[in-house]
Order: sequence, then structure tokens, then C-alpha cells
Amino acid sequence: MNFYTQKLRWKFLLFIAAVIIGVSSLWYTNILVRKFALEEKKRIELWAEAQEQVIKSDENLDFFFRVLSNNETIPVIVVDSADNILFSRNLNPAKTSNQRYIDRKLKQMKEENESFEIVISNDDRQFLYYGHSTILTKLACYPYVQLAIILLFIIVSYFAFSVSRKTEQNKVWVGLSKETAHQLGTPISSLMAWLEIMRSKTTDQEMLNELGKDIKRLEKITERFSKIGSKPILDKENIQEVIERAIIYLKTRSSDKVIYDIHLPQDELIIPLNAELFEWVIENVCKNAIDAINGTGKIDIFISDHTQVVYADIADNGRGIPKSKYKTIFKPGYTTKERGWGLGLSLSKRIVEEYHGGKIFVNDSELDHGTTIRIVLRKNISGF
Repeated sequence: MNFYTQKLRWKFLLFIAAVIIGVSSLWYTNILVRKFALEEKKRIELWAEAQEQVIKSDENLDFFFRVLSNNETIPVIVVDSADNILFSRNLNPAKTSNQRYIDRKLKQMKEENESFEIVISNDDRQFLYYGHSTILTKLACYPYVQLAIILLFIIVSYFAFSVSRKTEQNKVWVGLSKETAHQLGTPISSLMAWLEIMRSKTTDQEMLNELGKDIKRLEKITERFSKIGSKPILDKENIQEVIERAIIYLKTRSSDKVIYDIHLPQDELIIPLNAELFEWVIENVCKNAIDAINGTGKIDIFISDHTQVVYADIADNGRGIPKSKYKTIFKPGYTTKERGWGLGLSLSKRIVEEYHGGKIFVNDSELDHGTTIRIVLRKNISGF
């Protein structure tokens, strides 16, 4: 299991834990709401009985008046058999003079709860409607407010953590790159000196030329690493020539069973580029394409002019990429290789988007039919 897969698993487990906590909170709160609503129903039922006794009886009614006066939270409306409003209690005092407000509250109460019948006489009946108290309403809303606050906290924490982690990763990335370039410098200088000594003592020019090429390659790698972390200088470069140089190098390092086909426009395309770093991008993308075709197949490179931008499409006829992985393949640590680091495409994305102001993405892919990676580069960059 690679690093990226482990990270996804932890994120999934944390998400499941958050869902369980949220659902448990809602479930428990709903139980409390139902119990509280049942208690309110009993109180209103007693209130209705007290109201009936006050109207019908001439005896000592102190107890019933206390029952009626104790309701200070549950809104009630009493209507006659013709649905005419007789009186109300615990509504918004500033709006009780507004008939539309009273009618709206009555309609809402009818939808929320059943009414209680108050029998005055055989021919005279009243009906008591009630709504949820402010406490019950707040209690019902509380878990949603709580979850919203928790969600907001998680989002803010996640972004803060992501920014902090990205900054830390950048520092590590830059430090590692600079240190790698520094460490390579000494043995390369030594190799160059040994090459000069060998040239004075041997006549095998083919061997010397190959050694010279490898040393130059190491110098180029060192230069690439040294440029990571600082804004590289962009020069006016012919993108066709840069890509052709990268493909020439790849041909010497890959199987004859891999066929490269470069499709170039008729006119030259001169755009702002750092040639060393962009060659690295082409090499990384093509190496992933070689893995996708298992070392046997075709890789097509299409260069096209689109007024303000230039497209560089690298297409293979390999195993393809699922749509769910279109963005994932550019994340650090993601790899399908047993011994891979998952940094090639991540590095390419950094070079294209952060250093060249462009875009790199999976333009198209079909399982078992191939993938096309598109690189979009601007012809003009502000400040260039």
C-alpha cells in the first residue's frame, strides 16, 4: 500500500467517524425533542381542560387559573366551531394586531399538532390549537447548528492544515532539491577530471564520448534540481526543438518497441519556456506513457497553436486511466508501481503550473485504449 492510498484510507475513516458522531447527535436530540413534545402535549391537554372548567364552573377556580397562567412558553390559539379566533396566548405581541400573522400562525399550528376540543355546551364547542414552544424549537434546531459549527471548524482547520502542510512540503522539497544538486556537484567535477585523464591515455573515442554524454546528463539533472524552489528564468524558446531534444534522449533510454511520433505545426512556435525544466516534464509524462504501454506501443506528441496558448498533447495506446483518477495521478505519493515514489507527474504539474503559468491534466482516457495528457502553455506571460 503506497503513501497516497494510506492517506485516502485515513481520510475515509475520519469521515466515517464524523458521520457517526453527527448521526448519533441527531438521533439523541430527536429522542429528546419527541419526549419534550409529548410533555408539551400533556401540558396543553391540561390547559384545555382548565379552560373548559373555568368557562363551565362557578366553583373555586384558583387551581385552574394557575394552570392557565403557568403557560408562558407554548403558543396557543382558541377558535370557535366556525374557526373564528377567540383569543391567543404567547404569540409575538408586536404582531398580534396583524390578522394575517394570526391566520398564518393558526394554519401552522394545525399542521404541527392536533387540536383539543373544549366543550362549553351541547351546541357550543371551542377548539384549542398549539404550536411548538421556543425551547422545543431551539432544541430541535440545536444539533443542526452544532453540526454546522463543527463543519465550519473542520473546513477552516482543514484549509489551515493544508496550507501549513503545503508550505512545509515546499520547504522540504526545495531543501531536498538544493541538497541533491549540491551533493551531485562534487562527484560530477571529479568525473569530468577523470574523463580528461582518460582522454590523454586511451584512444577509444566511442567510450569517451558515451562517458561525456553521461556526465553532461548528470550536469543537466543537477541544474534541474538547483532550479526547483526558485522562480526559473523563462527564455524565448522554440517548443518544437525542446520537445524533440527530450524525445531524442528518451529514444536512447527506451526499448525499440516504443514508437515515438511527433506531429508539429508548419510554423515555429516561440514561447516563454525554461527549456531544462520543460524537457523534464516531457520526459516524466513520456515515462509514464511507457509504463502504461508496458514498454511496447506507440506514443504520439501533438503540438498545436491556439492563438493565445499552445497545446502539447502526449497520447499513448496503453491501459488507460479511470476517470476517478484523473486528478489523483498528479498528487504526490500516488503511484501504481511497486517501487515508485509517485513524484514524476506531481513535479511536472509544479513546473507547468507554478513556473510556467500553464495547465497539465488528463484530456482524455479510455481503459485499455490509451490516455492523452494535455499541457497548455501561454504564449505570453505577464512580466516576461
